[in-house]
Amino acid sequence: MHEGEAKLQQTDNPTATRVEPSLFDKCHRFFDPDSLFSQVKNAGLYPYFRPISRNDGSHAIINGKEVIMAGSNNYLGLTSDPRVQEAASQAIRQYGTGCTGSRFLNGTLDIHIELEERLARFMGREACVLFSTGYMTNMGVIQALASKGDIIFSDKDNHSCIVAGTQVSLAETWRYRHDDLVHLRRLLERASTENPGAGKLIVSDGVFSMSGTMARVPELIDLAEEFGAVLMLDDAHAVGVVGPGGHGSAAHFGVEDRVHLTTGTFSKSFASLGGFCVGDSDVIEFVRHQASAHIFSASMPPANVGTVLKSLEILEAEPERVERLWKISDTMRSGFRDAGFNVWSSQSPIIPVVVGDLHTCFRFWADLLEEGVFVNPVVPPAVPKGQSLMRTSYMATHTDRDLEFILDAFVRVGRRHGVIGDNGTQG
Repeated sequence: MHEGEAKLQQTDNPTATRVEPSLFDKCHRFFDPDSLFSQVKNAGLYPYFRPISRNDGSHAIINGKEVIMAGSNNYLGLTSDPRVQEAASQAIRQYGTGCTGSRFLNGTLDIHIELEERLARFMGREACVLFSTGYMTNMGVIQALASKGDIIFSDKDNHSCIVAGTQVSLAETWRYRHDDLVHLRRLLERASTENPGAGKLIVSDGVFSMSGTMARVPELIDLAEEFGAVLMLDDAHAVGVVGPGGHGSAAHFGVEDRVHLTTGTFSKSFASLGGFCVGDSDVIEFVRHQASAHIFSASMPPANVGTVLKSLEILEAEPERVERLWKISDTMRSGFRDAGFNVWSSQSPIIPVVVGDLHTCFRFWADLLEEGVFVNPVVPPAVPKGQSLMRTSYMATHTDRDLEFILDAFVRVGRRHGVIGDNGTQG
């Protein structure tokens, strides 16, 4: 009898004791009848992982019904642009469907280099490095730059990918209260006193993904320069959206030459998938050789690169898209406020509409979908308790008729659930 056969017989012994793995206990509890997941599922209100059978940008087909898409980050409306689709097809015809390797080895195409050079010029920086996703970009850059003995100062409302980057880094992470630069100053002073030799990295979203508010970039720069820190801005929701010509949050304030590093993604304004970081050439080259998320991941597929190149070309040639996006955003903010909704202090095409408690939020979302409007429900812990909301976001290709339809649907559903009153006041 072979050794493997003996082990198999021993394992198959019906009298042997089988120990259930406790690691899966949390998975089983997730489906308990009294869990939030089960309650929402059983009520037919589960809003996530909804399959879309067709997507034309501002309109989509969900459950066989056409709806207006007011929950997409397709800010410039380029995902269905024929020029972008043809660029993706052309890249596949020339390079195939994938690179089958990392940029470090066999996965660098000439169009990767072209995109890095063009993005660096567009952002007004010396150099650029690409990553395969926006999430990996922030993880990779933070992990590469912030080492043992260094300190990261991170806004508490930063995106999950920044948090993930701080977790994989060997540096300490000190989180400052959201948008509280007095608190950030105190932390920087403490670090300078207790550990004057530590490298310091301040990292913040340029536009915060839930509230739609912008970081106070000039003040962050002043603090970075005063305390000898590096400032890194995640402009995932800013490039192609804010600033002259869509050049990002620093450009919005006219201080782009004073920000050390800017990261971004291609899954929003650029209608694709991937990410990038721009900065001084020596820093970017260091990241290129040290970021494990870059070195050990397959590179962006040709279709994605072709899509981004064409989207960038359109953004530069058609700045009116950004202007239209801002006009739409201002219209919707005013429309929601005039109807009595609380939209916090949004400053971008991300406009949160506060509903209140969690269960009302899910019912509100389901009724909106029935009315023909798709948005994203956001509940704690992503937002404060009692501040569950509809995260709405807009694209340059929404028509005035689309906007009227969305507002009308919100008003009807808002009144139905008592979120607003009949007289346009907060419910």
